[in-house]
Amino acid sequence: RRPCFRVCYICGREFGSQSISIHEPQCLEKWRIENRQLPRHLRRAEPRKPEVLTGGSCMLRAENEAAYHSAQAQLLPCGNCGRTFLPDRLIVHQKHCR
Repeated sequence: RRPCFRVCYICGREFGSQSISIHEPQCLEKWRIENRQLPRHLRRAEPRKPEVLTGGSCMLRAENEAAYHSAQAQLLPCGNCGRTFLPDRLIVHQKHCR
């Protein structure tokens, strides 16, 4: 049986149930700093922790799925090739994409 991991709604990485409450505030602060440094046209609205309205044994799966989709929504597509990146990585990618 696999241990229960929680997905960060900001970065999409998995953390233990005790670590996620430490990680998320730090991840959000890092996100804010990085977002402020981006050109205005690449800045995004601050991600919000998704609310899951289910109960029982499916709750963790539903929470993780909602968090994953929230993290994926932070990605921006390259105008040339369509691949998606975090905004700071998109800038680097676009320098080399043809």
